[in-house]
Amino acid sequence: MWPIYLKEIRSFLNSLIAYLVMMVFLTFIGLYMWVFPGTNVLEVAYADMENLFSFGPIAYLLLIPAITMKTFAEEKKDGTIELLLTKPITDLQLIGGKYLAALSLVGLALVPTWVYYFSIYQLGTPTGNIDTPAVWSSYLGLFLLGAVFTSIGIFCSSFSQNQIISFLCALVLCYVLYDGFAQASSLSGLRNVRDVIAYLGLGYHYQALSKGMIDSRNVFHFLSVIFLMLSLTKLVIGSRKW
Repeated sequence: MWPIYLKEIRSFLNSLIAYLVMMVFLTFIGLYMWVFPGTNVLEVAYADMENLFSFGPIAYLLLIPAITMKTFAEEKKDGTIELLLTKPITDLQLIGGKYLAALSLVGLALVPTWVYYFSIYQLGTPTGNIDTPAVWSSYLGLFLLGAVFTSIGIFCSSFSQNQIISFLCALVLCYVLYDGFAQASSLSGLRNVRDVIAYLGLGYHYQALSKGMIDSRNVFHFLSVIFLMLSLTKLVIGSRKW
């Protein structure tokens, strides 16, 4: 698995698109937090990072599908997927290596945003007047959400050799799983099961973590979706051997 991981990391870092996508992600996050009227911290004059964590999932919808769209689609287009499948590695090692490499880039994109935390920490009156446990709980939620979106992107890339199709499929599926259940729960005909439907959505569990309390049920939900998506990816990759 680790040779696959290192190969994917080198491939990402040697690609201009990886740097471009992360720059766009960080630029929009920065503008949303510090520049755009009505959302910037200096205008609101309140020491928190709610803007980052509310806009983060939206930015993820573009960042993560762009990172994952080539993982399997490019291998299929270039015909190298057949070579990989003949090597002495299991499907799980192949999928795991690609998944962890993509997730590492997502985590790497989050690291520079820590500067915002330390900046707000210093700007608070008095210094340090920020709910630190809530911030780190929200970071955990944002990372887990990124882990889920990455597994979705890997899955969408596994059944197409067209990177654009993989990107669009991942974008739509990520949105549906994040906000689609919440939207469905608001339909008048589903009032009796509104809470159940909303609970199935990733947004429900992400917002719960953003409140500063780490509940194992929320973490388990994210891990369950990751397991499901990677299992479906294994099924798709394994079908080529049938």
